[in-house]
Amino acid sequence: MTGEGPYKRVLLKISGEVLMGDGEFGLEPATVGRIARDIAEVHAAGFELCLVVGGGNIFRGVSVAAQGMERATADYMGMLGTVMNALALQSALEELDVPTRVLSAIQMNTVCEPYIRRRAVRHMEKGRVVIFAAGTGNPFFTTDTAAALRASEMDCDCLMKGTKVDGIYSADPKKDVSAERYETLTHFEVLQRDLKVMDAAAITLCRENNIPILVFSIQNEGEVSRVLHGQGRFTTVKGES
Repeated sequence: MTGEGPYKRVLLKISGEVLMGDGEFGLEPATVGRIARDIAEVHAAGFELCLVVGGGNIFRGVSVAAQGMERATADYMGMLGTVMNALALQSALEELDVPTRVLSAIQMNTVCEPYIRRRAVRHMEKGRVVIFAAGTGNPFFTTDTAAALRASEMDCDCLMKGTKVDGIYSADPKKDVSAERYETLTHFEVLQRDLKVMDAAAITLCRENNIPILVFSIQNEGEVSRVLHGQGRFTTVKGES
């Protein structure tokens, strides 16, 4: 069975904050399980799926760096947080009988595989869900940039960004009720308007490699599948055409 619609190989970026559920930090098992079910549904539909997960629920490098810790050290600590999140998602997926591999940009062979591009591609070709951990392996780069990089390396048809809101707005809709919601934007418009959906490096990478970005709320159960089938509520960021 193959994925339907214009996308077959997909990278899903999940922020660490989403995994907190209603908590203030850490992982909420019910939320991790719900997201795993959504991923399992997409996997069962035949999509080749890889994931990048953030670490903001465990450690946020930039905010700690602002309090005096060296930025590079803080970022490395944040990368280790993404590995913990990746292992939690792997466990939840394997409980649903979804074959899953965690590949880390920082080698830690006792808990996961090292990131090797050809190995990752082969895992997806064999029907496994691949979770990329530890960002790019370098400080000063966000997990958004890591997601854009891995989507480019894996030759993905799109990058899905699961957030807490149902698309891209001109301002934070939780703080500004007059914020305008966009249905479609170009990569250039996102950069030009300085919309904070992803950092500039990530948007630029997607623009240069012609990778559309689908921004949606991952808090709505089943939304990953609906968005991939063009039925959900999301904002599309694509190339100029």
